[in-house]
Amino acid sequence: MAGADEVDPATVAVIRNYLNSAATEMQRTLTRTAYNTIVYEIFDFGLSMYDADLRLLADSPGISLFLGANDFSVRKGVEHVGRENLDPGDVVVLNYPYWNSSHTLDVCLFAPVFRDGELIGYTASRAHWLDLGAKDEGYVLDSTDMHQEGIIFPGTKVYKGGEPDEEIHDIIRFNSRIPDKVIGDLNAQIAALRTGADRLSELHGKYGSDTVDAALDRIVDHGERQARAGIADLPDGTWSAVDYVDNDGVSDDPVRIGVEVTVDGDEFTVDFSDSSDAVAGPINVPLGRTEAVCKFCLKTLTTPEETSNDGHYRPVDVVAPEGNLFNAQYPSPTYTLWASILAVDVVFKALAKGMPERIPASTGGDIASVMLYGTDPETGNRFVEANNEGVGWGATNERDGPNALMHYVQTMVRNIPVEVFENKAPVEFDELSLRQDSGGAGEHRGGLGIRRDYRLTHPTDVLAIIKKTRTEGWGLAGGDPGAKNVVVLDLDGSDPDARDRVQVITDNGDDYPDDGKEWVGMMRGSFEPGEVVSNRSGGGGGYGDPYDRDPEAVREDVLDGYVSPGAAREEYGVVVSEDGEIDREATAELRAGR
Repeated sequence: MAGADEVDPATVAVIRNYLNSAATEMQRTLTRTAYNTIVYEIFDFGLSMYDADLRLLADSPGISLFLGANDFSVRKGVEHVGRENLDPGDVVVLNYPYWNSSHTLDVCLFAPVFRDGELIGYTASRAHWLDLGAKDEGYVLDSTDMHQEGIIFPGTKVYKGGEPDEEIHDIIRFNSRIPDKVIGDLNAQIAALRTGADRLSELHGKYGSDTVDAALDRIVDHGERQARAGIADLPDGTWSAVDYVDNDGVSDDPVRIGVEVTVDGDEFTVDFSDSSDAVAGPINVPLGRTEAVCKFCLKTLTTPEETSNDGHYRPVDVVAPEGNLFNAQYPSPTYTLWASILAVDVVFKALAKGMPERIPASTGGDIASVMLYGTDPETGNRFVEANNEGVGWGATNERDGPNALMHYVQTMVRNIPVEVFENKAPVEFDELSLRQDSGGAGEHRGGLGIRRDYRLTHPTDVLAIIKKTRTEGWGLAGGDPGAKNVVVLDLDGSDPDARDRVQVITDNGDDYPDDGKEWVGMMRGSFEPGEVVSNRSGGGGGYGDPYDRDPEAVREDVLDGYVSPGAAREEYGVVVSEDGEIDREATAELRAGR
């Protein structure tokens, strides 16, 4: 067998890039064959490739947290099924949340890859299925037990020896409200697995397994050296931070996220022991998802430009006691995993105390998701359509925060184009715009969130999965937090019972604006034609004292519509006249007066 030192660097580079290309090809196969917009438009998936020892070789997002979750899930799935019980052509389905590292609808499929009778690796595909018979259609916001969250597969062969297990397919089909679409996405994921398996087998056939294995040793060892060198460049220390999830969907109490981060030489440790215990509602986070959060944070700090492999994540250590919010145990509900999204910001909040020049201010803190479901008025079939929204990102010590980008954890995720969404669901969009004044003020301004107004054209059920509506984000070095997330309801004023059709799970706590419309967070309701749900996502935090911002930059923000003239005066001390010019005298007086 060739040793790692015996493989020339050119061959190692070719093999590495071949694997990355194969992962991208898996993604293209999935998006071109999937049935649902949440997969082929939004990219709500994560694809991974592993060697026979379950070392990550390459991946393709999608959602970055899905990739780290796959590492945990495939390991648990192989352990449950038994490596000795896996045969060529098998495909295993896994959505048991505590092994799957996510909620029941983020379904992981994996397949062993054999060549000449020898196991050489695994391919994995995770994607969001739209229904598996949970207690509520669309999304479960207030479950109190895992068994309310849909049918469970702990690691079940949906294909055996290359042939579909029709009994398992029937179980899936008869436990879904939209069976054709779910089975369609299942088949698309399997096609992606086969694509990856073919490429991995071809690679071993071309170079021989000894050479490939030796090259993989070089690749992952190099990844580890890169990660450790990146950690060593960070200051040593221990820093902590706290933030809160609005509630758990069952009680109205805020839920604590307490994080302690330690950098020690070339080791990176994240400890969630200071977080809440597991709660009654479905925001509990499986340990695999928590590990994915920490892997993501480490990757962004150390090797953000590098394609991922197992070595990049070896230096991270995750502490989350059993029964903690971030180590959910059976039968804790896990359907609404928004705590894991906010946890990324909290880890960065802690790190900012020790390395503010390396860390941005907070994001808008959410993925601002709205879902429509019901009966299609044209076909009579059930439909589910979901859309995630961009938020403002935080400013840094060098530049303004970007506007309206998907939260960090979503990586390559997109929203659904207006034309596609209006074709798929009974809705028209009155407005899709940047949300003025949502970016936190600072010498460098936080990025803006988005406003999207959904006007229903037929009776339709709508739910909003919005957290981070009650507590603000944070600026850095004197910068201000951005605006909070909010959903604004414009109901039929002539219907005295209109409000009774809406279950508000989170009142966002602010006073209603001048127009009297209701501001909420998480909610579910039945809406009539002409009624509007306005989703307004949060803004990023600012960096530095707002009064140190160049008045010309403030003027340009006003002209661009990012900042209103009133906010320019009140937050930045800059007076912009109606003709778009700076009133220098009034500005100097305002700034001196502070």
